[in-house]
Amino acid sequence: MYSRSSEPVRFERDCAAVLVPQGEAVNLPAGSVGYITQALGGSYTVFVEGNLFRIAGHDADAIGKEPPQPLQLPEGADDDTVEQMVWKQLRTCFDPEIPINVVDLGLVYEAVVKPADDGSRLVEVRMTLTAPACGMGDILVDDVRDKIEMIPTVSEADVELVFDPPWNRTMMSEAARLETGML
Repeated sequence: MYSRSSEPVRFERDCAAVLVPQGEAVNLPAGSVGYITQALGGSYTVFVEGNLFRIAGHDADAIGKEPPQPLQLPEGADDDTVEQMVWKQLRTCFDPEIPINVVDLGLVYEAVVKPADDGSRLVEVRMTLTAPACGMGDILVDDVRDKIEMIPTVSEADVELVFDPPWNRTMMSEAARLETGML
């Protein structure tokens, strides 16, 4: 799901949100009006009263949108199939200000699926940020963790934020560099 728009929006109920780029949790009251600036990966960036806010997918109903559907795996899916779904889920994680997913931005260094003793799976992710002082860092880490833990059979996602090696634009996919004009 991708959209850069200015679709008007009115909050139908009180809604938890995150102030962008500070990363501060806030509550937007029912009746607030603004517009959607970005709809990517199941979350929304909205402009309300001069500020940008990120609305999580599970709160999409507050702005009249459908929450994401539960994920499904084929019966008896192996670790490789789960790993493919992990990477697919990672591609649904976006910085609210940059319309490029964290994989194509080059922020994900590693994602490893490991079997757990109880038959479930653990996923270990090493990722970074475009800038160490990014106020949305914790929000992005939580988004990655939440989206991976939505995968059936994954009991835990351990997401480690690292800054070595430091991120630079050469880590972006060619398509991402083209999209941002950073060729």
